[in-house]
Amino acid sequence: MMSSLTMRSSGVIGARLARSLTISNRTNQRLPSLLYNETNLGTREMFPSLHVQGIRYFSDEKADDGASKGSTRATENDAEKEEEISSDDTSYAKIEELEKQVKDLKDQLLRSLAEQENIRGIARRDVESARSYAVSSFAKSLLDTSDNLTRAMEAVPTEYRKDTEKHPVLATLYEGIQMTDTGLGKAFAKNGLKKFAEVGDKFDPNMHDALFEYPDPEKEVGTIGQVMKVGFTLNERVLRPAEVGVIKSP
Repeated sequence: MMSSLTMRSSGVIGARLARSLTISNRTNQRLPSLLYNETNLGTREMFPSLHVQGIRYFSDEKADDGASKGSTRATENDAEKEEEISSDDTSYAKIEELEKQVKDLKDQLLRSLAEQENIRGIARRDVESARSYAVSSFAKSLLDTSDNLTRAMEAVPTEYRKDTEKHPVLATLYEGIQMTDTGLGKAFAKNGLKKFAEVGDKFDPNMHDALFEYPDPEKEVGTIGQVMKVGFTLNERVLRPAEVGVIKSP
């Protein structure tokens, strides 16, 4: 009987020990979960930015990456804008340089055209002058001939110039000299050579050489009183001035 009691006690004690071990094991298994949950709740309260669930954490690294990317994009945009501005400035500078070159070339072209026109005008005047006054030296050589013919006609007395009955020789000589002088005068006129200076003309220092002055109450002061040698013009240019005597005041 004692042995049966002992066995029952041992069984009860063993059952209790087994139950205690079972409870202890369950407690040990639940303790880490409780600790994790308490730690997780504390972490959430202390660090709201960290979300602990299934051991997943979210930090500010991605936000920092986004900010850095945003700043990088802003820097790139600024750099692109600066490049566009610099390219625009370069384009404006090139345009201004090209406009300046065009202006300079246009000015040079206009100057060249004006210079060419001046050269053509000078050449045209030179040709006309050469054409008009090419016979100057030849005409000058004939002026003495004309003077000699005039002197020869003046040497014949006026009463003998047309007296063909008593002085036919002088009359015929005078007529021949006069015809020669007339023909020479026509040749001069054909080539632009004309005589000038007659008694009573106004004295012009550009066309007359005053050899002497003398008073004459019957004539106007400052006019030509005597013509010693006639003058000649070639195409309105004085070829030889006339030699004259001028009337002065008494």
